[in-house]
Amino acid sequence: MLASWYDQQGPAADVLHVGELPDPTPGPGEVRVRVTVSGINPGDTKKRRGWLGSSMPYPRVIPHSDAAGVVDAVGAGIDERRVGQRVWVYGAQSYRPFGTAAQYAVVPADLAVPLPDHLSDELGAALGIPGITAHRAVFADGPVDGKLVLVHGVLGGVGSLAAQLARWGGATVLATVRRGADLAQVDPDVVSHAVALDQDDPAAAIRAYAPEGVHRVVEVSLSGNADLDNAVVANGAVIAAYATSADRTEIPFWTLLFNNVVLRLIGSDDFPEEAKRQAARDLTAAAAVGALTVKVGDRYELADIAKAHDRVDAGSRGRILITVPR
Repeated sequence: MLASWYDQQGPAADVLHVGELPDPTPGPGEVRVRVTVSGINPGDTKKRRGWLGSSMPYPRVIPHSDAAGVVDAVGAGIDERRVGQRVWVYGAQSYRPFGTAAQYAVVPADLAVPLPDHLSDELGAALGIPGITAHRAVFADGPVDGKLVLVHGVLGGVGSLAAQLARWGGATVLATVRRGADLAQVDPDVVSHAVALDQDDPAAAIRAYAPEGVHRVVEVSLSGNADLDNAVVANGAVIAAYATSADRTEIPFWTLLFNNVVLRLIGSDDFPEEAKRQAARDLTAAAAVGALTVKVGDRYELADIAKAHDRVDAGSRGRILITVPR
């Protein structure tokens, strides 16, 4: 099969190879997916770079955890009727050496989720890590029907899906963007009230809409927004943080404590398995009724995977995808 891989960590152009590798064979409980589109996440490029001092987990890695494609073979114990089924894939390279930057990817059967026929491969390949993370941030602490949910970084990959999932779940969604110029990009059908962080008093602007405070916060930069979150949360609120800008992040401990705030830290590779399965079911259901859309940025051929990784590292609001040749 045609695939991309790296045998050592480093800059994309230096370590990513494209060539032929043996076709994989599914083992018991696994399916093989003929990949059509592979989705790249920042986590994929961080693993390749050795972010935070991480080392090579395996002698050779085929990157990427997300994809869309068609099941073309199954292992022992898997219903053969799955062959020919369109699927979206998540977690392919989570604690496994070989991901989706290849013509074939072998994954545990649960990680290949049926993709309704009316949904595109591009959407399927863009759901995985950001969608599972967004779902956990919104729903880990119970239903959000009737609640006020504040989503920071709503134009980003996780933030956008979190806002859409919260709205699908019955919440009123408030959101922030970095600059006032970005407000025009916020979807008013999803977000009831958006605030730019570069205005004079964003906390007051949020409180004007939520005078009793917000019930959930989906946080993209805990170090940057800890004081703002403290100013706008209701008693008993949850702050679900999936990223921060400072490795050692300070928080206003006592005021958060007196407000009985729950601080939930979100690491997608290690969510409970049932939480991942529920997220996959909900993401598919929401997408099927048109409640989820994903902004796709640049698309690259597999041969240009190094350029695609550099594009992700440079920052992109749209999802970066790889087209895998047949």
